[in-house]
Amino acid sequence: MSRIGKQPIPLTDKVNVEIKPNSVVVKNSNTEMHILTHGHVAVSQEGNELLVKRNDDTQQSRAYHGLYRSLIGNAVHGVTTGWSKTLVLNGVGYRASLKGTSLELTLGYSHPISYPLPDGITAKVDKQTKITVTGADKALVGQVAAKIRGFRPPEPFLGKGVKYEDEYIRRKAGKSGAK
Repeated sequence: MSRIGKQPIPLTDKVNVEIKPNSVVVKNSNTEMHILTHGHVAVSQEGNELLVKRNDDTQQSRAYHGLYRSLIGNAVHGVTTGWSKTLVLNGVGYRASLKGTSLELTLGYSHPISYPLPDGITAKVDKQTKITVTGADKALVGQVAAKIRGFRPPEPFLGKGVKYEDEYIRRKAGKSGAK
C-alpha cells in the first residue's frame, strides 16, 4: 500500500469537490481545478476528507495511487491557500516592475524583458528586486518561476542573476592573478 496514497485529504468548508468517473473538480468561490484520474484510482468523499483508492493491484495502478493523491491534495491546498515562489534579483541595475498583466525585467541586457503572466498566476514586486509568484496550480507556479529565473540564472563568481529566495549559490574563486 502506498504510504502517501492511503493518507486522507482533509477538506475545509470553503472547498467544493465534484467527483466524476475519470476526473475530480476542486473549486472554491473564485478558483476551479480539474484533475484527470484516467480510471486507475477511485476517489470518494467521506465527511470532511477525500480518500483515494486504487481499482486493482497492477503495477500501473500502484504507481498512480500516490501520484493522484498528491495531485488532488495539491489542488485542494491551491484553492484554499494557494502556492507561491519568491525570486530575488541580485545585480547592479537589475529590477522588476509590473505593467498590467506582464512582468517587466531589466537584467543587464541591452533591452528590457517583458514576460506576460499566464492566466491564474499573479505576481507581486517588492522593492524592485523581489518577485513573488502566486497561484492555485502548483506546477504552473513552479514553471513560471523557473521561466523567470531562466532569463538570467545566477552565476557562481559574483552571484548576479535571478535566484529563488531559499536557493544557495555556491561561489567560485576568480582568477588568482600573478604569482
